[in-house]
Amino acid sequence: MEESISILQQIKGVFCLEMKDINTYSPLTLAFIGDSIFDLVIRSIVVCNANTSANQLHKYTSRIVKAPSQARIMNVILEQLSEEEIQIYKRGRNAKSASSAKNASLSDYKRATGFEALIGYLYLQERYERLLELIDEGLKDEFFTEWMKDGK
Repeated sequence: MEESISILQQIKGVFCLEMKDINTYSPLTLAFIGDSIFDLVIRSIVVCNANTSANQLHKYTSRIVKAPSQARIMNVILEQLSEEEIQIYKRGRNAKSASSAKNASLSDYKRATGFEALIGYLYLQERYERLLELIDEGLKDEFFTEWMKDGK
C-alpha cells in the first residue's frame, strides 16, 4: 500500500521549502495560515453539500468564516483543548494586530485570531485529524447545525 503524502509535505517538496521550528512562528503568522485552512475546510463542506451558484456558495461560506462565528466555535471547543493547544490559542488571542475588528466586537476578533492561530498551528504540525476534530466539534453548536441544514 502506497503511503499518503500530505498536501503540506507536497508543497514543501515541490517548492523546496524547509519549515522553521514551529514554536518560533509568531501567533499572527499562525493565524494567517489558519484563516486560510479554516476557510478551505468550510468551503469544502459547502461545496460537498450544495452544487449551486458561486454567489450562493459565498453566502453559505461567509456566514461561518467570520470573526463572530469563529469566536463561537472557540467557545464551544475551549474545554476540549490540551494545555499545549490552550497556550497556542492564548498567544493568538493576546497578539497585538495591526488591523482592527471591522464587523466584530474586539473580544470576538481576539478569540477568532486565537482560533485561527490554533488551526494554523495544527496544520503546520500536520495534525489534520485533530484540526478537523475540533472544527467538527465546534460546528455541532446549534447555530452551525442550522447552517449545515440551510447549506444543503
